[in-house]
Amino acid sequence: MPETQIIPRGKPAFSQDPHRVRDISERNLEAAIGREVRSFRRQQGMTVADLAQITGLSIGMLSKIENGNTSPSLTTLQVLSHAFSVPVTAFFRSYEERREAQHVKAGEHLEIERRGTRAGHQYHLLGHLGSNSSGVVVEPYMITLTTESDRFPAFQHEGLELLYMLEGEVDYRHGDQIYPLKPGDSLFFDADAVHGPEVLVKLPARYLSIISYPQG
Repeated sequence: MPETQIIPRGKPAFSQDPHRVRDISERNLEAAIGREVRSFRRQQGMTVADLAQITGLSIGMLSKIENGNTSPSLTTLQVLSHAFSVPVTAFFRSYEERREAQHVKAGEHLEIERRGTRAGHQYHLLGHLGSNSSGVVVEPYMITLTTESDRFPAFQHEGLELLYMLEGEVDYRHGDQIYPLKPGDSLFFDADAVHGPEVLVKLPARYLSIISYPQG
């Protein structure tokens, strides 16, 4: 059995504010171009002064472009594209990108084949987004274990995985530790370690499995 871990009462501090909504000025074309120019400059380890020297543009003009305070001409964008060795269209990438969402109604989720399916486990894919701007792929599943289910084969794959127990009870292995999962319990882990249900304690059992890994 795993050792009891004491979780601090204080809330963890995250740098991202999920409630912040970009205002109109941040979503306009000039701001989108500015974000891309700044991103390319930083990727190539340049300061604004370095970029000014390479392009012949003033530091003040480059600062205005990066902050979205001016609309650069096509000639200026062409000069910047040569400096970064990227096509001019790369500066419009974040402005033109669509942010996708997928709504799956009850009973319409897709049942798919995964390794555990051969052992009698049902996998329902709750949604899927292909290539996206986050650089991360997320696979959300609803997994159901019944009396017809056998013991799981061991899983091991890249990325992170979150389990959230909805119904039943399962003793779940991660590496050399066993975690008893009951409704309301969660388990978040590095999926590169061997993992999977070890003992099906109380059936039927249902839990959410959300797997994330780098895109591409």
